Amino acid sequence: MPLSDYQTALVTGASSGIGAAVARTLSNRGLEVYALARRRKRLEELQIETGCHIHVQDLRDRDAIYDLFGNTEIDILVNNAGVGRGFETLAETRPEDIDKTVDTNIGGSLHLLRALLPGMIERRCGHIVNIGSVAGLYPLKWSLYGSSKAAIRMLSQNLRLELEGTGVRVTEICPGRVTSEFYDVIIDDPARRAEIKTSGIQELKPQDIADAICYAVDAPWHVNVNRIEIMPTEQTYGGSQFAPVG
Repeated sequence: MPLSDYQTALVTGASSGIGAAVARTLSNRGLEVYALARRRKRLEELQIETGCHIHVQDLRDRDAIYDLFGNTEIDILVNNAGVGRGFETLAETRPEDIDKTVDTNIGGSLHLLRALLPGMIERRCGHIVNIGSVAGLYPLKWSLYGSSKAAIRMLSQNLRLELEGTGVRVTEICPGRVTSEFYDVIIDDPARRAEIKTSGIQELKPQDIADAICYAVDAPWHVNVNRIEIMPTEQTYGGSQFAPVG
């Protein structure tokens, strides 16, 4: 079922980075886009630019998720919202950062799926796009974030089994380093943040990920793109080793 057969899309974490790029791209392809994030001003700017519907919402508010989308017909869900608090070792991570990461990255995704999947199954029309990470595929010294993204990997695979015969497709996108505000949010120490942000390589752009999502969603109805692992040419497996070209 290519993009032309879908009418609506919900993109979470849409106020910047990958989410904003996806919302713009899907809007440009003619879909009615619902953009969800916590930053009102950014969403309002996106609404002016694209005409999308906006929802200022924290995914940790379970009741609000069901109130907002329990009766909304969404054809495409892009589960993009996520946090990466706890960049320290697990032994040093603050307990509140564990709760915030797990409740957002895993809990928020699960509740959105619970709200939207019954309608997709009934209509036999839908595509779930879960934004994972190479951190969920390969070992990193970042147990909290890595384990939350590994949960998204298994969620995507298990959903494929659960949704067999329903016509609802599932794709996991696993990016490597992407130029974004990600490290601005997760690292409090300015010196440490500057060190991590300076990779010395040409990173992926949010539009690269949006294009990968469109490739998967735009495939013919009989094609399910299970997973796309997409990394900068100069990034190697695991996310911590870089090999500049030239």
